[in-house]
Amino acid sequence: MSRFTTPIAEQIWDMKYRFKQADGTPIDQTVEDSWTRIAGALASVEKDPKAWEPKFYNALEDFKYLPAGRITAGAGTARSVTLFNCFVMGTVPDSMGGIFDMLKEAALTMQQGGGIGYDFSTIRPKGALVEGVAADASGPLSFMDVWDAMCRTIMSAGSRRGAMMATMRCDHPDVEDFITAKSDAARLRMFNMSVLITDPFMDAVKADKPWDLVFNGETYRTVQARELWDAIMQSTYDYAEPGVIFIDRINKANNLSYCETIAATNPCGEQPLPPYGACLLGSINMARLVKDPFGDASAMDEDLMIDLVATAVRMMDNVVDASRFPLEQQAQEAAAKRRIGLGVTGLADALLMVGLRYGSEEAAAQTDKWMHAIARAAYLASVDLAKEKGAFPLFDADKFLASGAMQDMDEDVRDAIREHGIRNALLTSIAPTGTISLYAGNVSSGIEPVFAYAYTRKVLQKDGSRTEEEVVDYAVQLWRELKGDTALPDYFVNAQTLAPLDHVRMQAAAQKWIDSSISKTINCPEDISFDDFKEVYMAAWDQGCKGCTTYRPNDVTGSVLSVSEEKSEAPVQVATDGETSEIVYLAEPLDRPQELDGATYKLKWPDSEHAIYITINDLIVAGHRRPFEVFINSKNMEHFAWTVALTRMISAVFRRGGDVSFVVEELKAVFDPRGGAWMQGKYVPSILAAIGGVIEKHMVATGFLAGEGMGLKSDPQADVVPLNSAPKGKACSSCGDYDLRMVEGCMTCGSCGYSKCG
Repeated sequence: MSRFTTPIAEQIWDMKYRFKQADGTPIDQTVEDSWTRIAGALASVEKDPKAWEPKFYNALEDFKYLPAGRITAGAGTARSVTLFNCFVMGTVPDSMGGIFDMLKEAALTMQQGGGIGYDFSTIRPKGALVEGVAADASGPLSFMDVWDAMCRTIMSAGSRRGAMMATMRCDHPDVEDFITAKSDAARLRMFNMSVLITDPFMDAVKADKPWDLVFNGETYRTVQARELWDAIMQSTYDYAEPGVIFIDRINKANNLSYCETIAATNPCGEQPLPPYGACLLGSINMARLVKDPFGDASAMDEDLMIDLVATAVRMMDNVVDASRFPLEQQAQEAAAKRRIGLGVTGLADALLMVGLRYGSEEAAAQTDKWMHAIARAAYLASVDLAKEKGAFPLFDADKFLASGAMQDMDEDVRDAIREHGIRNALLTSIAPTGTISLYAGNVSSGIEPVFAYAYTRKVLQKDGSRTEEEVVDYAVQLWRELKGDTALPDYFVNAQTLAPLDHVRMQAAAQKWIDSSISKTINCPEDISFDDFKEVYMAAWDQGCKGCTTYRPNDVTGSVLSVSEEKSEAPVQVATDGETSEIVYLAEPLDRPQELDGATYKLKWPDSEHAIYITINDLIVAGHRRPFEVFINSKNMEHFAWTVALTRMISAVFRRGGDVSFVVEELKAVFDPRGGAWMQGKYVPSILAAIGGVIEKHMVATGFLAGEGMGLKSDPQADVVPLNSAPKGKACSSCGDYDLRMVEGCMTCGSCGYSKCG
């Protein structure tokens, strides 16, 4: 019997985590089979696997402990994939050969399914002298463009595009260009970007002092620190990036400050890592651990939580030995420090179940208490593992206990570490859990507030019929089951109504007991003033956070789906061209009708002897035309292979439905190193970009896109708005639904669980 409580949970399991043969035939028949597979794989490294497998299964059962997606999908499959989610790569050398060696390592890592982080501060600034070739350096951003192009071509394991984080120090001479790079909507889309903020810089900001921009000891110029800070704030206010990472605070609080220096994080920021460091993630599902939810005696079952934490720590420690690694340096780094990142999900739901309003002082105090209990249990469990299996190889008791992170830890825990050592150098982290939270019954994600209490998904089936399902937050569904149709209490708040400083309060409360970091998004209303927006970041600094990421609806990244909710939790409806309907995507590709309407376009590329003919046929769905297939033909045999491939790929994407305007964006972003051509008074960078322009022109002509072909003038989704008339934003590139949300620092689809962060 299935343990899934929602259809979307079962769909995500089947799509992302269910073990299948190469032809798609399921090997895991039920989710219990998946749990058995994972438990067996992680117990296999124990001296007595049969003794631990049932204990591991019990932790996984009913979604109490949720290993990260790489573990859930890969453990026990014998596939050559890493069970670690993300990596920080080696230090980028300031030389052409070294830079491209790093590019190769990045490609190999993403090929096995790992997201990557890089610090680009080590590359000399634009215009600096390159000795020996009598040339000026092109600067780190030019090489970031190369990384971005590479990432676009690498499909990581699990059919998910790679994710990357780029960092740059606040004193690098090119930091101003780094700050504004994302103002170009087509540039560096595969990167999350954050500025490394130092303590002296924050002191200079507060005192309004000058700030030197320096590389290799040479001062390139001096700016006002507050003006540079305001430039960061303005960019993230306008474009949602860059984030800020308080790098000195991270290094001072690092348990391993005596043997490593951190300059970058994984793509979503919850794991600051040294060169070749890897993040191993998992979450305690707090929504499953509350006794008597919504009752008079509601409380966290702390005994169950502590026991579950101990088991999870052991399982995660075993992953270090069970996983493959893309690079030998990554394997060595993981073995030397045995770093893990145990976190939580369902925190907001758990707070609701005990009657607390997320963001309140009472909720922050309760979060502090729960996270303290988890940290204490994790450290004691790791001490027990050290007694049994030995401490991590680089353990030094005096230096470890002198680190900033250990100063608040209980004295009996410190004594135990001093006497017995500890198995894992770092233990706690709060990661993005968008997909696994949906898989676990749509519990609230990580430490984020509930995003929406309920929304409706409609899926167009292969036969043309539609199925409709309501996706309800776990705590709300439990309230309905226990309380019937009674109105939700006032303490039910969501991400749309929460004040930004309440977000900061919750992040700071959790950070005290997290030895790594936290992936969290602070949602800000579109009409927040710039001064109030800046105050969010200063509050994060003042309250001890290790970084800050906000999301405010903007013209470049679009808007988060606006949700209009009443106490009745009515499903959200959206209007399309005046008709009330849900955004539709296709569960399976539609069959091709016998006849389709379309148009053929002739494209003459200056360097090609023969014209290219592009035929685009449309399908009518709900009274609206949408592209269904493309045919690209030319007498030039040099074009034959790639035009056939392009025809098949674009047609396959079109037949999946949803918003497919990204096809135009991707094609128009292709640059030919041999040069482009001037067409109709406009420079087109490649023949593929020209084809993208033709497809765009057709989409505009048929009403699928708003704009005027060969240069879109408005957002493709401008005509699709919710009932409250807020803009919608971009569609998910995986399923086509308009449910992209900034969650824990990463754009995540609420419908299918796709996450840019891998």
